[in-house]
Amino acid sequence: MSNEKIILRGIEDEMKTAYIDYSMSVIVSRALPDVRDGLKPVHRRVLFGMTELGLASNRPYKKSARIVGEVLGKYHPHGDSAVYDTMVRMAQWWSLRYPLVDGQGNFGSLDADSPAAMRYTEARLQKIAEELLADLDKNTVDFRPNFDDSLTEPTVLPAKVPNLLINGASGIAVGMATNMAPHNLSEVVDGIVAYIENNNISIEELMQFIKAPDFPTGGIIYGHDGVKESYRTGRGKVVIRGKASIEVEKNGREQIVITEIPYQVNKAALHEKMAMLVNEKKIEGVSDIRDESDRDGVRLVVDIRKDAIASVVLNNFYKQSALQTSFGVNNVALVNGRPLILDLKDQIRYYVDHRHEVVTRRTQFELDEAEKRAHILEGLLKALDHLDEVIALIRSSKTPDEAKAGLQKVFGFTEIQAKAILDMRLQRLTGLEMDKIRQEYTELQEKIKYYRKVLADIGLRMGIIRTELSEMKEKYGDKRRSEIEYAASDMRIEDMIANEEVIITITQEGYIKRTSVTEYRVQGRGGKGVKGATTKEEDVVQHLFVASTHNYMLFFTEDGKCYWMKVYQIPEGARTAKGRAIQNLIQLPKEDTIRAFIAVPDLDNPETLKQYSIIMCTSKGVVKKTSLEAYSRPRANGINAIKIREGDKLLEARLTKDEDEIVLAVRSGRAIRFRSGHVRNMGRTAAGVRGIKMRDANDAVVGMVVVSDPEKQTLLVVSEKGMGKRSTIEDYRITNRGGKGVTTIKITDKTGDLMAIRLVVDSEDLMIITTKGIMIRIPVGDIREAGRNTQGVRLIRVMDDDRIAAVATVSEHTADDENPPDGENGIGTENAPTK
Repeated sequence: MSNEKIILRGIEDEMKTAYIDYSMSVIVSRALPDVRDGLKPVHRRVLFGMTELGLASNRPYKKSARIVGEVLGKYHPHGDSAVYDTMVRMAQWWSLRYPLVDGQGNFGSLDADSPAAMRYTEARLQKIAEELLADLDKNTVDFRPNFDDSLTEPTVLPAKVPNLLINGASGIAVGMATNMAPHNLSEVVDGIVAYIENNNISIEELMQFIKAPDFPTGGIIYGHDGVKESYRTGRGKVVIRGKASIEVEKNGREQIVITEIPYQVNKAALHEKMAMLVNEKKIEGVSDIRDESDRDGVRLVVDIRKDAIASVVLNNFYKQSALQTSFGVNNVALVNGRPLILDLKDQIRYYVDHRHEVVTRRTQFELDEAEKRAHILEGLLKALDHLDEVIALIRSSKTPDEAKAGLQKVFGFTEIQAKAILDMRLQRLTGLEMDKIRQEYTELQEKIKYYRKVLADIGLRMGIIRTELSEMKEKYGDKRRSEIEYAASDMRIEDMIANEEVIITITQEGYIKRTSVTEYRVQGRGGKGVKGATTKEEDVVQHLFVASTHNYMLFFTEDGKCYWMKVYQIPEGARTAKGRAIQNLIQLPKEDTIRAFIAVPDLDNPETLKQYSIIMCTSKGVVKKTSLEAYSRPRANGINAIKIREGDKLLEARLTKDEDEIVLAVRSGRAIRFRSGHVRNMGRTAAGVRGIKMRDANDAVVGMVVVSDPEKQTLLVVSEKGMGKRSTIEDYRITNRGGKGVTTIKITDKTGDLMAIRLVVDSEDLMIITTKGIMIRIPVGDIREAGRNTQGVRLIRVMDDDRIAAVATVSEHTADDENPPDGENGIGTENAPTK
């Protein structure tokens, strides 16, 4: 059309301008809170709309639909769900630390259930929300026209309480987002008061008052470093854990009871995730999980199996579920209409500046009102002094306007004073009323003097802010809900587990368990022993060793791989329990089996890693030494420890130093002694060098020991049929590695082949277990020393179809001379020795 005016413009410029306009609209008018009152426009409009409806905390509730309609029609021309969802969230105790709306009806739940429709629920303001709106009618803040210029709405609320700090905020804008944590009102007030008293206070000093966020759902703030970082920079990560306790039922079983969950975590989803982890066997040791929550609070109960450790299960839930989450602090708020990242002091400073402006404008408003009233009272007092003349003038006037003009001309009254005199009721002319006017005028003069003093003195204004904040603390302050665990970065699981010696057994089919040493009493040499493990008929106990619950266990497999595990992570079982399949604990291939174990106190200590090496030997007599440091970085799927040649398999692994000595023994009853330093350190993938020469193809290494103190230690040898003896280390001369060795026990039909060698001292106990699970514990001192070329003495009576499976030593014992009575199946029972 010829009348059209078309302006040509590049699409890039138009899109850029339009997108920037849209972005700023979202940032300023939708997604980010104002630093002064901590509210987004929709929150502010809901609260203002409710106060306009007269929904004070002491007034009856009104239908939510009525409130939403009021806000939509007057101030917020968007979808009704946006307004209702905002109001619902302000009523939820688990969403806001200090809810601003008092809701009646179904407003949702911790399980993320939807609230009832707005036609069913009712609401009114909470008392603390009235403090946000207090003095709104005293020109304390600016008002602006609403969307159709028919009404005005506040640009910000006076905010007598520091809402941004106590309730936080979250929102996603365009190109930026905010996530501000809630805090405890009492702590925040103390921090603001400290700032008012000293504007140069540091953030570290403020943190003495405002210690950490305080979430509405409680929980435990795990570690303080993230809190410090967020307070200093405005950004950080606060780790929150659910609050859980371990309780013991009457039947002796343990329960984990969760009574508080992390902020913004869906309880139903958490329950479902925990159950899924158990069903998928990612977390072991749980028999049942149920939600016993009611209106009195959260209660998630986890039943623990007898062979599991509750504290370890709990820590696994912390690690693998939302029972531990992180709150990413991102303190972005609008300051003078611009988004800024704020540290803790910035938030307090801008709030105090806002309150200072509110107090100043309120005082000015009150001064103006007082002066207006005083001006009127001055006219009334003057009129009372000339009462007869004033009455005569009014009676003689034909119209009110003539009377008003006469009062101004004759007596010098202003128009306002003249109007007030004409409006005065006759009852004010009584003596009592005249005295009230004089008293009111006197009081007003005192107030005017005070207001002028306040406006002239910033110290007085700050004092008012401090006093009002103290009143807020007195009225609404409460105890902290979220506990703070300051030293969480140094906290370890083992800090919650007793450090004690335990016996670990592993069967040929790969079942593992740990049992307290005290479950086995000391018996005399040659006894029957007691039941040490229940195995399937085709399964036999293959390994037995002693370790501390806080040790790292390094597991070495036949194929030369190494895996890691903490001892306390091994399931605990009774003396007669079968144990747990080791494949459920570490990622061990089905075709591979555990052959050797090393208990290491600490893999993080550089001195330990530098000082020690690991020496390994195979059944074919190959030895290899590698620095411990090469095994100090645990991996879930293990690492290669030694290259195994075809037809061979790994047999033993031990910690050693260069000054130590190595003793290898073979099935045919021979042993060799050589220095550890004669075996050079190699890489993890090396195959090693010859340690001892085999007599024939049927011969094999049965054990390796590392000698560190040859004067105190003796060499114990045990045969398959329960015979054994001790010999001094000096009985075995030091040779070069790779020789045939010398006799260590005389092999006969009575002894059977050599089964194991161990280094022992008199103060230790010897633990022996057979392939049928029979176990005995005897003092080492009861085993006499004998020459190398002897059979030794009987250590345990072994049935014809049984043989020794494993041997281990236990530290110092307390002897019990009582003979054990025979128990079930003819097996002796025992009392636990004390250490």
